[in-house]
Amino acid sequence: MAVSLMSGIHVGLNAQCARAASAPACQANADADAARKVSELRLGGFRLNKWQGLKCDGRARRDALLLPISSNSRRDSPRMIRAEAAQQEGDVAVRTQELTVEKPVESTEDDQVKVHERDFERDFAGTTYIPIYVMLPLNTIDENNEVSDPEFLKYDLRALKSVNVDGVMVDCWWGLVEGKAPQHYNWNGYRQLFNIVREAGLKLQVVMSFHQCGGNVGDDTNIPIPSWVLDIGEKNPDIFFTDRQGVRNPECLSWGVDKERVLAGRTGLEIYYDFMRSFRSQFDEFFEDGTITEIEVGLGACGELRYPSYPERHGWKYPGIGEFQVYDKYLQKSLTKAAVQRGHGDWARAPDNAGEYNSRPQDTGFFRDGGDYDSYYGRFFLKWYSQVLIEHGDNVLTLANLAFEGYKIAAKVSGIHWWYKTASHAAELAAGFYNPSNRDGYAPIAEMLAKHKAALNFTCVELRTSSQEEGHPEAMADPEGLVWQVLNAAWDSNISVASENALPCYDRDGYNKILENAKPLKDPDGRHLVAFTYLRLNPTLMEDSNLDEFALFVKRLHGESIH
Repeated sequence: MAVSLMSGIHVGLNAQCARAASAPACQANADADAARKVSELRLGGFRLNKWQGLKCDGRARRDALLLPISSNSRRDSPRMIRAEAAQQEGDVAVRTQELTVEKPVESTEDDQVKVHERDFERDFAGTTYIPIYVMLPLNTIDENNEVSDPEFLKYDLRALKSVNVDGVMVDCWWGLVEGKAPQHYNWNGYRQLFNIVREAGLKLQVVMSFHQCGGNVGDDTNIPIPSWVLDIGEKNPDIFFTDRQGVRNPECLSWGVDKERVLAGRTGLEIYYDFMRSFRSQFDEFFEDGTITEIEVGLGACGELRYPSYPERHGWKYPGIGEFQVYDKYLQKSLTKAAVQRGHGDWARAPDNAGEYNSRPQDTGFFRDGGDYDSYYGRFFLKWYSQVLIEHGDNVLTLANLAFEGYKIAAKVSGIHWWYKTASHAAELAAGFYNPSNRDGYAPIAEMLAKHKAALNFTCVELRTSSQEEGHPEAMADPEGLVWQVLNAAWDSNISVASENALPCYDRDGYNKILENAKPLKDPDGRHLVAFTYLRLNPTLMEDSNLDEFALFVKRLHGESIH
């Protein structure tokens, strides 16, 4: 793993200041001192302290501090430092870094050195070719089930093709296709779209989107689930996920109805299968000629395998922990059955001290350090809650493999990185990922996907932990730690891993971070992403300067030289 240098930090002239700067990271785990090994590299008038094996909240952290060792330093031209460092896992290359001393170093303890870092970009020429897809706008197909603006779309697709993008991803909305009546499918708009994409010489990733578009982060249009399902929900609101206040969420069906025949004579699983089977039949030619390369199967809120625990429509704001979604009668029945089988009928309840959507972990009795999440009852509830999620994914992907036999399928897992540096990982627990600091909650999901030979599509690969700390220090976020954990859980299960950015990205720094995750430096097993999907096609991306930067990113992702 490359050693990173904290940019823009002021470092005191004595070792006591250095220890103070690193103290917050060490306090997170009582075993940190035993796990820490410090090696010093004297380079160009600086001493580089490399912290190895430092563990906080059960996650490996590595930081580096630059300490001046000479009072004779002066304002010089940037120094180039290249160091080879050995870690316990083996030798890894330390990234070349440029250090600029902005202020002369004085001999008094009050003076400080400001160090700026700019990582020299890796040369990706000759590396593995990773295909890139661009997600189309949410409203590419309009409410009349037609392509919104076919001529404008053709222009954009030509622009994408000109920078060697491999293909596009599109949501296939349940609410548009089966919107009017059960098992009455209208594929006209998608057939028109797929022909346009094929004529442009691009490939297709298609998402089976069994959720509502609108009301979540990044949604700029509104496409509800089918009207006939909403009508059923008026009479039986328990078909929807429900929070502690009894508020229903019509974004998608509760997993409690997967095997309940309450949807015009069908179960939830039957609805998903019928939809996928109809799609496969209607678009056989696009499978056969290779235009459709992958089907991503929607498994929950926003098409992701998670509970709708942080809906903006219900007042959630970042970095709230979210709420458990278990109060519909079908999930309550499942919880009661599990509690009775466990021999504790009184555990047939959701936590009553888990806070509200915008609570913080330490403000709740359940998620705080030493809270009930780690009690006997808490562990029972969280295991059941996450198992319902995994079983839902297992059941739907079983049917997806029947519908799309012989073709690639994938599932998306959301990158819930806020509160990752706390012991409970509250936001992840509320979303169904049983991943506190003393347990790996993503390995069981990866194993389930491996069972179906499904790829894992993971988000937030463009985010840097340091940026999150600057923008929202209270969120205790660690996207880099989360990405590393999830990718390794997937690779350990021998499944393919793809990814996409969580937020709009147009700059070199964000692209560099994506590339670092897509092609890990000197991975001993040569592991890498199998594809990347860019979120998303919009006018800002099409601006000349942004498209030029994007074109360089595509070249590097393809393993081409940019010189």
